[in-house]
Order: sequence, then C-alpha cells, then structure tokens
Amino acid sequence: MTGSTSILIVDDDEKLCRLLGEYLRPLGYTVDVVHDGRQGLERARINQYGAVILDVMLPGMAGFDVLRELRRTSNVPVLMLTALGDEVDRVAGLELGADDYLPKTFSTRELLARLRAVLRRSMITAASMPGSAQPAPVVNGPLWLDPAARTASLDDRPLTLTPVEYDLLLSLTRAAGRVKTREHLLLEVADRDFEAFDRSIDVHISSLRRKLGDDPKEPRFIETVRGAGYRLRKAGEAER
Repeated sequence: MTGSTSILIVDDDEKLCRLLGEYLRPLGYTVDVVHDGRQGLERARINQYGAVILDVMLPGMAGFDVLRELRRTSNVPVLMLTALGDEVDRVAGLELGADDYLPKTFSTRELLARLRAVLRRSMITAASMPGSAQPAPVVNGPLWLDPAARTASLDDRPLTLTPVEYDLLLSLTRAAGRVKTREHLLLEVADRDFEAFDRSIDVHISSLRRKLGDDPKEPRFIETVRGAGYRLRKAGEAER
C-alpha cells in the first residue's frame, strides 16, 4: 500500500511536520509539507495525493475552509488534526467531509493506523483481477451503487460521496431492512476501534442524509432505530 503513496501534510507546526515526515518516509510514503492553508489547498488541487493530513488552525486559510473548498472538486481522503478534547472541531470536520480525525496528542502508531485505514478505503479500484467476477451493483429502489466503480446514484443522478459516506451507504443498502448498530458501522466502515460516545458515525449519517435529501423525521431512506442504530428502508417500505 505504501510503496508509491504520496501524503500531503498541511500544518504550521514545523517541528510536528518534520517528525511526521521522518516517521512516514522510511515506511515508504512520499511526504510533502505545506505550512499555509491557502498554499495547502492549491497543492492538494494540483497534485494527486493518496491522502491529506490537515490541521484545523492554519495561517492564510483555516483548515475547515481548506476542506470545504477541496471537497468541491476532490474526494481525496482527509485526516483532520484537532485540539485535544475539542468535539466541536471533530464534528465540524466530519460534517464538511473529513474521513477521520485525530487529536493533536496522537501517537505516531495511531496516526499510521488511521492513515492506513483511510487509504485502504480510497484505494479500492474498479479494476479486478483477470478472470474474476465484478461485484454486482447494489440496488434499492431509486438508489443504485456500483461497488466495482465506487459510484452511486439516486433517481439516475450521480451522488458525490466521501469514501466513508460511500462505504456507509453501501453497508446499509446491502443490509436493507436490517438494523446496523453504530459500533458495527464504525468498525466496518471507519475500520478502527471506537471510543465511548463516539459521534463520528452520527455525523456521517447526517451528511449522507443531506446528500440523499432525506428527512430524519420522516425518512425515505435512512431510519434511526433508537437505542440500536440505523437501518436503510427497503424500497417498498419507504413508499408506504
């Protein structure tokens, strides 16, 4: 996975960037570093990075603004760095399309695990081995997902989803009519251990609902099952 993976780090903490570069490069990653938000955005737009590690507090352009603008044209995985214990920053980042987050007190091992997780999700390609069967499309009424091409559409209109949102919708659609717990979704989709009261799945669900035009009070697609988790309504059920 890491042989030719290029990572962009956007953070004004030069010491931290140097330490991350020294840690990741021997593991096979190519690491570019930018200390200014606006320059980071331009670099991310110009180059094909495997992932972006993005700080919230940046000179030139705030990390949230960088993420918002980047998501207009790119689904590159973004790992946000937030202040310790600042849930507001974490939730805001996820709502804007970040794939995961880390507090600034992270260990290098944790960062590597989170980075590998977002890369694994984003590096699933449409091409399969010669002679192997293509995964069949997953359909639920007007929802159409093609796991081979990593594309999704609603009412024949393409949906623009982050890697986490796509995997979340795919998991729910494959299990249409059945409840998926938050813990199961977090482990299956985010590919990492969860902490008590982790709200990341709830935030991704909220973003996914917006993109589906779904009303959580009268859902057409994603239903909240209190005390349990979420389920995607089957097509006929949604129309009743």
